[in-house]
Amino acid sequence: MTYFNENFIQFFKDLAANNEREWFHANKKRYEKEVKIPFEKFVEDLIKAIHADDKTVDISPKEAIFRIHRDVRFSKDKTPYKVQVSAIISSGGKKDKTTPGVYIQMGPEHLRVYGGIYGADKDQLYDIRSYIVNNMTAFNKAIKDKEFVKKYKNILGEKNKIIPKEFKEAAEKQDLLFNKQFYYFGEMSPESVMDNDLLDKVMAYYHASKPVKKFLTKALVS
Repeated sequence: MTYFNENFIQFFKDLAANNEREWFHANKKRYEKEVKIPFEKFVEDLIKAIHADDKTVDISPKEAIFRIHRDVRFSKDKTPYKVQVSAIISSGGKKDKTTPGVYIQMGPEHLRVYGGIYGADKDQLYDIRSYIVNNMTAFNKAIKDKEFVKKYKNILGEKNKIIPKEFKEAAEKQDLLFNKQFYYFGEMSPESVMDNDLLDKVMAYYHASKPVKKFLTKALVS
């Protein structure tokens, strides 16, 4: 099934050149037809496909999709609109930025599929590090999984310069223990949104992330 056409990409190119409220309001019907409605349908189908594999993911597209409006309160960039669409498909949806799930971002520059843990608090970070140390073999196996490496390459995230002393010895062998975040992403060309097998391609990223996703989920509830 084809969800998007060239008008999806063109809308965002035009928006990037005219990122102001007057232009957006004048092109709102175009946005709804070419971007909003097809993206909602795609996210709906993606949720159904993931739910078939993981029954804890039982949310609506509204609970997953982020607004196109930017939060400019603390930003020097005051342009009012994002130049891509995005959604989080997880058991908690967009309000839960900790539970590992699938974060998808589509725009004129790329199509990215993210996963992992980005917003862990201090206690959660400690739990993740403890779980890695106590299950180092399983962690290394997950991040070296053939399909995970093929799709995502490796785990990313900002690093602490100093970590609790109980993790220092293990960190000499696994420097990901210095991470404050444990996320990963894979990228496709922006034109991929027009592929008739787009859903299958995104689901391939979902399945490739399962060993790491499963490990990080256990780390949070251990």
